[in-house]
Amino acid sequence: MYGPNHQQGHNSRLNGVPGGRGMAPQMMYNFVQQQGAHQHHTHPQQHHQSIQQDHAAHNGNSNTMNHSAFSSGLVSNVAPFTPNNHQNGNAPGSRGGQGQPYSELWSEQLKAYKESERAHQTMTEQHQPHYFARLRASENKGIGPALPIANASGSTVDGEVEDRGRPVNVDKALDRQDWLNLDFSGQGLKNLSTTLFDHYSFLTELYLATNNLTSLPEAIGKLRSLRYLNASHNQITHIPPELGMCTPLRQLLLFDNLITNVPHELGALHFLEMLGLHGNPLDADVKQRLMEEGTKNYITYLKESARVPEEPIPRSLIPIQEDVGTDKEHIRVMSWNTLCDKYATSTQFGYTPASALDWEYRRAGIMAEIYHKNPDILCLQETAMDAFDTFFTPELAKVGYRGVFYPKTRVKHLTGKDQQSVDGCSIFYKTEKYILLDKQLVDFRQTAINRPDMKAADDVFNRVMPKDTIAVYCFFESRYTGNRFIVVNAHLCWESYLADVKAVQTGILMELVTKQSERYTRKPPIPIEEKRLTRSAAAESAGESIKEDPPEPMPSQEYRNNTDIPLFVCGDYNSMADSSVYELLEKGRVPPDHPDLVGYSYGNFTRDGIEHPFSLRNSYAHLFGTADELQFTNYTPTFSGVLDYIWYTSNTLDVVELLGPPDPDYLKTVPGFPNYHFPSDHIQIMGEFVFKSRKDKKAIGDQDRSATGSSSRN
Repeated sequence: MYGPNHQQGHNSRLNGVPGGRGMAPQMMYNFVQQQGAHQHHTHPQQHHQSIQQDHAAHNGNSNTMNHSAFSSGLVSNVAPFTPNNHQNGNAPGSRGGQGQPYSELWSEQLKAYKESERAHQTMTEQHQPHYFARLRASENKGIGPALPIANASGSTVDGEVEDRGRPVNVDKALDRQDWLNLDFSGQGLKNLSTTLFDHYSFLTELYLATNNLTSLPEAIGKLRSLRYLNASHNQITHIPPELGMCTPLRQLLLFDNLITNVPHELGALHFLEMLGLHGNPLDADVKQRLMEEGTKNYITYLKESARVPEEPIPRSLIPIQEDVGTDKEHIRVMSWNTLCDKYATSTQFGYTPASALDWEYRRAGIMAEIYHKNPDILCLQETAMDAFDTFFTPELAKVGYRGVFYPKTRVKHLTGKDQQSVDGCSIFYKTEKYILLDKQLVDFRQTAINRPDMKAADDVFNRVMPKDTIAVYCFFESRYTGNRFIVVNAHLCWESYLADVKAVQTGILMELVTKQSERYTRKPPIPIEEKRLTRSAAAESAGESIKEDPPEPMPSQEYRNNTDIPLFVCGDYNSMADSSVYELLEKGRVPPDHPDLVGYSYGNFTRDGIEHPFSLRNSYAHLFGTADELQFTNYTPTFSGVLDYIWYTSNTLDVVELLGPPDPDYLKTVPGFPNYHFPSDHIQIMGEFVFKSRKDKKAIGDQDRSATGSSSRN
């Protein structure tokens, strides 16, 4: 959803050579393929005939390529494929006739190798470096810009894209980048400067062919936008495992090097269409498997057969405020998008081994984290209905939790198993400590359509109504101190082009919380006898044996104003710090001329702006500007950024400590989550808070709403 988005300009250049903007997919991903390669997609029969002719040329009948072209190992490594080599066109050794014979799969490898040899000869014999830049210049003539796709089509259920959608790189703040290709081929290079990897991470194509390189540096893993890498005709002895970080790669050509093996980390390259290794002294098993199964199946084999990597250093608890009085009540709040099972597919997460995506495996990891962190309040997003009923509820009940759950509103139109798989938001709480006083569902689209000021707004029907994401909030009372508080758990729509909808959803949420919290100020106190727990009841609630009697409950706190009630606003907001959602929660207001709202009609929201009365602060703002600053909550190859939050009312609560970021050294080798150690594509966030004494509470007008940029921990 967010991150660098380097657009290719109309006058894009490759080493100074004019190129085309918005190249068609076949130009982007087939790269140096000639017309015969393009014919492969439209005229399969003609292409097959051309393949046979090409391989007949390997028998010495070619006028375009002399025998010396094969001196690097074509003949010695594999017998040339011709139609007469195998009866009935079947390769000996093909596995029971299943799948394509390896000769047909290998033919594409040989064709790419032939093209690579042609480029190598041009640069060495005709002394013409930058072969690929020259070739691209002629290919790109006449290619116009591609039209942007605003919303890719997909299967829908009640207007909601069933494919939950992954965030993509879109960052308004970065300058436009007009070139994405770099050709260093034929330069006699022996080493590569680290500047290339530190400052050119936007590259999508990199040509290093026909040089004197003996290795590719580990830093190549920083080029995480790379789709094409050609390092053929060097003296490279091994493939760096860090290359597995470049998950967008479609073409990885390493012809004519000294490579013997392939690291399992390359299993993350799930988009790879061609792993060009012909002309290398490959291990026999590697070569045989690649010849028989082709690139796609070989990459899958690498991914699934890789050993489980070493565990990262555990995330630390970062102290924010020390010497907190023992008389103050502590509360630990966790928020986590746990990744609904139906979204955890190899299609969405092709870089993740199937065993790490398995729900049985992931749910064990989720519960281990919850048990270890031991939060008092647990807000989960993407909880499937059946997972809530059959897994989370009984498992968490064992350790003293009770839960509240609401599914997305599409559930009303489904039945049976389809209904059970619908995900939503849940809030779990420790029954030993808290009493649930009220729970509310926030149906964004139903609320919007019922507002008098929005009934006639087309944007409500066209943009808000198709999204069935929801929120839930609960009103609790602390059993022993009498403190009352509200916990909100929301999951907003994910699409970057629906920034206005997210603002409207947040506005609706905060408006409802504001009105309901006014009613909560008038909620009568709970009688002491109803709050009291016996030793056995406390033990049952806590899921353990309690030897001492529970403390005597205190009377229910009373609140004169709704803004005096402590409030936690948690969830996955699919919005970053430059969004209208963040501005609304932080500053309490978004003006009607905010860029996210301009051009849309949402009644009073776009006429007067959106606002709320609470003094909210992002709990993780205390780490801004420090070494422990949280850089992301959602981590995938195409995006990493903060989308999840725990906001709190700073006039009623103080932050004591926060759960810190993941191990940065571990992240250098992991292209994205989920994996064996992180069961979701989101990480959990957690803070421990204390309720301010009533006499210590500051007036709302005294709060500095813009103080989130402070790096001090207080």
